[in-house]
Amino acid sequence: MRKKDPDAVSTPTVQVIERMFTLMDVLASREDAISLKEISEKTGLHPSTAHRILNDLATGRFVDRPQPGSYRLGMRLLELGNMVKARLNVRDAAIAPMRELHRQIQQPVNLSLRQGDEIVYIERAYSERSGMQVIRAVGGRAPLHLTSVGKLFLAADDPQRVRAYATRTGLAGHTKNSITQLPVLERELVKIRQSGVSHDDEELELGVHCLAAGIHDDQGKLVAGLSISAPTGRLDKEWAVKLQGVANEISRMLGHRSPTAPT
Repeated sequence: MRKKDPDAVSTPTVQVIERMFTLMDVLASREDAISLKEISEKTGLHPSTAHRILNDLATGRFVDRPQPGSYRLGMRLLELGNMVKARLNVRDAAIAPMRELHRQIQQPVNLSLRQGDEIVYIERAYSERSGMQVIRAVGGRAPLHLTSVGKLFLAADDPQRVRAYATRTGLAGHTKNSITQLPVLERELVKIRQSGVSHDDEELELGVHCLAAGIHDDQGKLVAGLSISAPTGRLDKEWAVKLQGVANEISRMLGHRSPTAPT
């Protein structure tokens, strides 16, 4: 039978949960195991209270005890994290924010992935009110260097990979505005890396201008691109802020944390 401790008298369930999260945050702040004494000092909890909660967490494998009196985060958290990650799907995470962005700007919003040297459109938020015919249907493909999303992926590549892409594809153009010279493409990619936003100025289809921002996963990897398509002359530069905000929101849903986010 457990002995009573100063903090355990009539402790509400919510308070216990809050203390549990506090303890886990402390354990997450260190790569190696932490002694009970240090955990108590960092959390302000009485050692007996911390010990009791940590032991309960250890029973559920949320916490490990590599040595008596020391604790670290357990493998159960990794197992649960992998389960959540496996269930997350870029399209599922993106569809609602895409529809809300379309509602605000009344122009098609596209979600695209990279497959080899092309992008593939996997979802679109669109209505007849946009006043623009959709050129590329869901499932359609387009060369990386001719699209705003494709350029995001090229900008994420190192210079050697970009040159290899140019050699493989020959940088074939579709319109008079298409970028077909490697030095021009390289200068464009530098701008994209600096701004985080990419443009397609009638490079794939005449009369269509696109703006794109990247979606990143929990490892910081660029996994998809979100773009706005609009008739040339109708694309509002202020949409870039909205687009980046929505792309960041979807990234957070996939577990991404920006370098400037508080820890």
